[in-house]
Amino acid sequence: MADAKYKEQVLTEECGQCLLCEKGACAEACPYGIKTDEVIRSIRFENISGAAAKLPKYLPCDTCEGKPCKTACIKSKINKSVAIDEIMKLCSLTKTTEKAEADLSIDFCGLHCENPFFLSSSVVGSGYEMIAKAFEMGWSGVVYKTITSFTHDEVSPRFAALKKEANPFIGFKNLEQTSEKPLKEDIDTLKRLKNDYPDKIVIASIMGQNEEDWSYLAKLSTEAGVDALELNFSCPHMAHGGMGSDVGENPEVVAEYVKAVKKATNIPVIAKTTPNTGNMVPSAVAAVKAGADALAAINTIKSIMNIHPESFVSEPEICQKSAVGGYSGKAVKPIACRFIYDMATSKELKGVPLTGMGGIETWKDAMEFIALGCTNIQVTTSVMQYGYRIIEDMIDGMKRFLYENGFDSITEIVGAALPNIIQTDELERRSICYPKFSLDKCVGCGRCYISCFDGGHQALAMVDKKPRINAEKCVGCHLCLAVCPAGAISAGPRVGRKM
Repeated sequence: MADAKYKEQVLTEECGQCLLCEKGACAEACPYGIKTDEVIRSIRFENISGAAAKLPKYLPCDTCEGKPCKTACIKSKINKSVAIDEIMKLCSLTKTTEKAEADLSIDFCGLHCENPFFLSSSVVGSGYEMIAKAFEMGWSGVVYKTITSFTHDEVSPRFAALKKEANPFIGFKNLEQTSEKPLKEDIDTLKRLKNDYPDKIVIASIMGQNEEDWSYLAKLSTEAGVDALELNFSCPHMAHGGMGSDVGENPEVVAEYVKAVKKATNIPVIAKTTPNTGNMVPSAVAAVKAGADALAAINTIKSIMNIHPESFVSEPEICQKSAVGGYSGKAVKPIACRFIYDMATSKELKGVPLTGMGGIETWKDAMEFIALGCTNIQVTTSVMQYGYRIIEDMIDGMKRFLYENGFDSITEIVGAALPNIIQTDELERRSICYPKFSLDKCVGCGRCYISCFDGGHQALAMVDKKPRINAEKCVGCHLCLAVCPAGAISAGPRVGRKM
């Protein structure tokens, strides 16, 4: 069994190898009925407490002969089985409660939501059967894939993934545009969804070509019975008629289109602004002054990626050509959080409801957006990778986080992180927080030494294959902590700087 002191590292690494099969062969093979696939999935989505709660009180893995779960593991067809038995044993060391209750209901833009988790405007919310399935699984709402007054053909292929070392997916590029379906079909779907799921929130995303078109789409969607409208001012690759992010970068045009929509509807209007600009606030302010009731951010970021050295063609490749597309996935989360922070702290946008998206895969990602002021979050790329089932750990993980930290309701953490983000010139500079080395966990790889010497301040030396710090040279930058693969470095004491 792996050393318990490396529990987090082993769980993260081993669960990261799992293929997250549709139906886990490992669970089907377990003679004790342990849902090993669900346990692993919970760990993958940062819900270790929830994973532990799925284990029996007395774990039989030590006495299980033959390890049928590992024999059945489909990963063995690629190279080797996932260490399922070790994962179960390490996970069982986590303290947990069988049931952790907290109120996830929250109001957004005057709409009462059973939880803050919505599907964002994209292919994951583009048809009745898909959205109905998502609703049944626990998603609180959907922003339907953007509808327009015209139809178009999509390119093929239209997706590509960015890889790094052993990680097969750190970012995602798409050339997906708006709904390919006839407008009447989309409107009928919206009507049916709201009729069949009256307690769920159905939002229509619309994109017009001019003021008349925006008003027309707003009127049709409102008559369909949707709860709100999201105005797509941010699609990064819609060139048709000067639409998409070209509009979102122009505050004056944003204001004109918001006014046109407001004249045609009596339901909440959400302006989805573009990240393809240095400052999102001016367009957001223009939208609110024109009547927008809430703001959504961020859409995907303009990108080019994966240029092949043989052909010099980037991905996705369409007949030896490609184009600028939208970048999404976990890698964009820090950028999305910065834009959310900008709007949440803008005096001109004070009190305006925010719905956030961009790199949200787990309950913890969602928590970060909510702590920055969002009262609603939207997800796309993670669903495209892992399916609607991620909602199970989003809900359970969020409830456990709130319960274990003494919160009764998710509303208590809205904006909680904002007071802790200040201007860089206001940060403490009279002291240094030195790194703390746990040599019992250090494996002697020397990664910290290499990074410090070649990319830091030459404050480390390797003595008997263990790092030794030179406090005279150390500036407390924590580069060593960031690169340590064994979790052997942590933040140490903060001491006054020598003057």
